[in-house]
Amino acid sequence: MEICTSLSIDPGEVYDMLSKQGVGSVILHFAIVKPLESPDGTTGYIDYAANEETKFELRTIAAALSNEYNLEDVILIRRTGRVEPGEIISLVAASSPNSQDAFAACKQGLARLKKMRTIVKDEVFAYM
Repeated sequence: MEICTSLSIDPGEVYDMLSKQGVGSVILHFAIVKPLESPDGTTGYIDYAANEETKFELRTIAAALSNEYNLEDVILIRRTGRVEPGEIISLVAASSPNSQDAFAACKQGLARLKKMRTIVKDEVFAYM
């Protein structure tokens, strides 16, 4: 399942959506906005914008993870709109009969979400 949303991500809802039949491992990884300090100030929030190809790119990533690892299910979620420090930007969830594939799929899924070319990031700084 692939979701691009402006709504907050609820980890409990994602866990409930994940297929867990016959699995021995479920991994959920959350990427959150961290407050970076820079000469421009501290991160106030980040605006994420998606284009019409985002859903396809998410589907492509999910299909690749399913082909590369022994997974029962994989869920990818990307936030759009204003996301503030401490809020979830993205989520990768994987269920597998074994922990090695679940962990590897989450790690690889996170790396691929970070490199999405259909998501534009605009970081807005708060001045102290």
